Amino acid sequence: MSNDERATEPRQTDRWLEPGKLNLQIIYILYLASFVIGISGIVGIVLAHLNRGKSEPWLESHYTWAIRTFWLGLLGALISAVLMIVMIGMLTMLLVGIWIIVRTIIGLQKLNRNEPIANPQSWLI
Repeated sequence: MSNDERATEPRQTDRWLEPGKLNLQIIYILYLASFVIGISGIVGIVLAHLNRGKSEPWLESHYTWAIRTFWLGLLGALISAVLMIVMIGMLTMLLVGIWIIVRTIIGLQKLNRNEPIANPQSWLI
């Protein structure tokens, strides 16, 4: 194989960047990792926004779910930060963290079973 042929073929390692199941698994894992490595959640939301609208409908429900999980979680974290002034922010921050973890695990489980998210627009679980 010549160098020209190799240059036009996508590398096998780039598959995780393309829309699909593997990409969504990476996004969900990045969300979970963000509890330890904060910036990984930002990488996950960027990947989700870049690949939304480019895959099968059942996978699209996961992209919507992942995007809403990030933005609603961020909103909840910001509200919790403000509520720390009145001493209930720590409790609400804990609840937001649990909510994000539960939604992410639900997404991973359904993705592994090749199931769509029933109501990806939901604010709840």
